[in-house]
Amino acid sequence: MLAKILTPAQDELLREERKILTRLKAALVRFNTAPEHQSALDKSIEQLDELFLLVIVGEFNSGKSAFINALVGAQVAQEGVTPTTAQINVLQYGETATRQVRDAALHIITAPAPILRDIHIVDTPGTNAIIREHEAITADFVPRSDLVLFVTSADRPYTETERAFLEQVRGWGKKVVIVINKIDILETAQVEEVRAFVADSARALLGFSPEIFPVSSRLALKGKQGDASSWAASRFEALEQYITTSLDAPGRIHLKLLNPLGVGSALTERHGTIVRERLALLKEDYAALEEIESQLQVYQDDLGRDFQFRMADIDKILLEMERRGHDYFDDTLRIGRIMDLLNRSRVQQGFEQRVVADAPQQIERKVGELVDWLVAADLRQWQAVTAHLSERRRQYRDRIVGDDSGEFHYDRTRLIDSAGREAQRVVDSYDQRHEAQLIADNARNAVAATAAAGAGALGLGTIVTIAASTAAADITGIVLASVVAAIGFFILPAKRQRAKEEMRKKIGDVRQRLSEALKKQFAQEIQRSGDRIRESIAPYSRFIRSEGDKLKTVDQELREIAASIASLRERIEHPAA
Repeated sequence: MLAKILTPAQDELLREERKILTRLKAALVRFNTAPEHQSALDKSIEQLDELFLLVIVGEFNSGKSAFINALVGAQVAQEGVTPTTAQINVLQYGETATRQVRDAALHIITAPAPILRDIHIVDTPGTNAIIREHEAITADFVPRSDLVLFVTSADRPYTETERAFLEQVRGWGKKVVIVINKIDILETAQVEEVRAFVADSARALLGFSPEIFPVSSRLALKGKQGDASSWAASRFEALEQYITTSLDAPGRIHLKLLNPLGVGSALTERHGTIVRERLALLKEDYAALEEIESQLQVYQDDLGRDFQFRMADIDKILLEMERRGHDYFDDTLRIGRIMDLLNRSRVQQGFEQRVVADAPQQIERKVGELVDWLVAADLRQWQAVTAHLSERRRQYRDRIVGDDSGEFHYDRTRLIDSAGREAQRVVDSYDQRHEAQLIADNARNAVAATAAAGAGALGLGTIVTIAASTAAADITGIVLASVVAAIGFFILPAKRQRAKEEMRKKIGDVRQRLSEALKKQFAQEIQRSGDRIRESIAPYSRFIRSEGDKLKTVDQELREIAASIASLRERIEHPAA
């Protein structure tokens, strides 16, 4: 166990590192990151308690197996011109040479090689192996490594598959040493040309200059078996000195602590980028929703303002009816019409014909125009929302955030599509006649409830007629009472004035109740129109708000973890004296 050889200060660093990586693991679980990333972090945390792992990677014809044999000083890895390693081979120290099959993808090989007492060497399938799952095995194992030796062949240096695989290794923040094998097939000048080419290519990809060692594994093994001239020609000694220096006790612990931080830092950076990209995308979604809400608010404000102007036309009809009532009483309440005044039905009939007249029909026509105006405006607003969501779908169609979009992209896409489809469905199926009839019925019922209780299913015009006729009947009673009380001619003018005031009051009351009923009902219709649109996009809106809150929390968490990793890395690399 690593903890057994740590100083108290190193032990404290180990505990803090495990705490940071465990916190990162919890954050990635909440973020619902890809299983392979969570697995890589789990293995990296487990790595803190394992022996040092030296992982050998490269194409199957790069001479990896020969290199491992040269490093160990014995024939422990099978060599061949075709892919010979079909699984991960972990080389460990043992008094005798054995092979244990843990599973189809993992074999444990033991050998009495001194180098294996302190480290484990991991032989991986070739990065260009015919069986592609071999490469997946290697890619899955790399995050556990402490040091990666990348073996490339001098006759085919830095191939495209090697470049792609090295880029994956870089993504895990691993320390990489490049080994150029088979230099015995080249002239000295050619070796330096190959080294310069590999150095330039690796620096361009990695962003820094890795250690590069040109060697001949074949000559190195001969040298270890007693051929001194082969050992010098192999140039293997410089590589072994580098490995020995890197893997002395302090250096090994240094790498052991830094490598899991490299994985943690890579994951933190990768998912931090994804979080920030998603937040930027959600910012656009917020803007789209705010634009729709702004449109709805302007739409409802405009409707409310326009409604006041249209209601003025209805008020005008009722005011005109009130004016005709004044004229009617001026003409009727006179001594010359005394016999007519004694006939209650005649007075009421005259009131209905001359005062009420066609006001109900005019009001019904104006209300119909009001309904048509509202229905047309409602449809235009649905069309505007549909166009806005269609544009949003067009903008995001090709934008998949990061390589780990997962459920976020799926849910967001589904909800925007759903909102857009619902808006389009409403537009496509919008039955203007049905909507108009519904609003007209609601207006009629509101007027019936407010101005003429008990009118039932009668038309709006009939309801207005009943309301006005009820007022007329009340006023007729006042007129008759005035006539009976008119003992002298001097009393009749006063009674006429009283009748006109009562008529103003009654008709004014009818006008007020009709106006208020229509205003209230149409305000509800305007609100209902906006609410229907809001309801259609509510799942999308709720997702954006919820996901935004979650991502902000994860973003803050990852930033704090990144700062902790950077601080711990600094303490490991530059320990206090």
